Amino acid sequence: MGSFILTAVVAAGLIEEPAGEATAPTWSRVRVEQVQMGSPFVFTCYARSEGAAKNACRDAGRSVKELTAALSDYHDASELNRLCDNYVAGTPVPASSDLRRALSRAREVSAASGGAFDVTVGPLVKRWRRVRRTGELPPPEELAALRERVDWQAVTVDNAAGTVTIHKPGVRLDLGGIAKGYAADEAGRVLREQGITRFLIDAGGDLLAGDPPPGEAGWAIGLPDPRDADAPPTEFLTLAHAAVATSGDAFKHTEIDGVRYSHLVDPRTGLGLTDRSTVTVIGPNGMTADAYASAVSVLGPEAGVALLNRTPNVEGRATNEAGTTDSHAFPLSLGDPGRRR
Repeated sequence: MGSFILTAVVAAGLIEEPAGEATAPTWSRVRVEQVQMGSPFVFTCYARSEGAAKNACRDAGRSVKELTAALSDYHDASELNRLCDNYVAGTPVPASSDLRRALSRAREVSAASGGAFDVTVGPLVKRWRRVRRTGELPPPEELAALRERVDWQAVTVDNAAGTVTIHKPGVRLDLGGIAKGYAADEAGRVLREQGITRFLIDAGGDLLAGDPPPGEAGWAIGLPDPRDADAPPTEFLTLAHAAVATSGDAFKHTEIDGVRYSHLVDPRTGLGLTDRSTVTVIGPNGMTADAYASAVSVLGPEAGVALLNRTPNVEGRATNEAGTTDSHAFPLSLGDPGRRR
């Protein structure tokens, strides 16, 4: 869930070989930008062959397009929407491996977060989109009725049978909190399969890093300033073989009757979040970082960071008007990226 822009600080052009490798070809830096899932997707990689890298990035983009056809709730004909439109409660429905994988991981994060992350939040998200257009809150009784349709435990996945079962009527799935992370993971898989291992994928603000650029410890990722979207970053992560996602309402919100509501909906209340938070989560893959960033935003800094502290291989930071709370091992690296070059 890339609600903020994480800045990747990378060098341009050709990278010379370290001493002792002068006879080897230079590395070419390749950057390919596409629009996917309604957001800019940027593939940055280093390779010996510029042409091979560009072809691999295009293939990675095609894999994202295929995922969009399966997972998007904005496309009427997507597999996700066909499932929601046509299922019969309690009846297993054949589902693609992509949809099953995303729903399985979503269920795991839902269980870990006590439902703070919930892909059945679709009815509330759809209603909240209308709120953002009209500037009018729904009446409490309508929200209560919509919340009755939100229950992550009503969705089960049977990978052996290749099916998904929704066990109650009126459920609407929304994978917005995990789909871009999954797309980054799949794009990274395609790049690796084609021999491109030094890459950074920016999936609309959710980042996945492979091997670092030549001669570097990692990709320098600038953290957003929650108070000023246009301010240059002053804090940086050094990222390799990991993903980072951001979430929050500092720059994307709606004000109604003097209250600022986030575009992020709390599945427990049916309302947009109001605590003006910024969350950054580092995880082993895009799906994990994306989903946990959403969960921490809903839980708030104290409970959210406590969740991160008891979750293996996940770290993060949550900031709101009361201050900043970091997990035990965050930040992994902080400071001027120029000092690491």
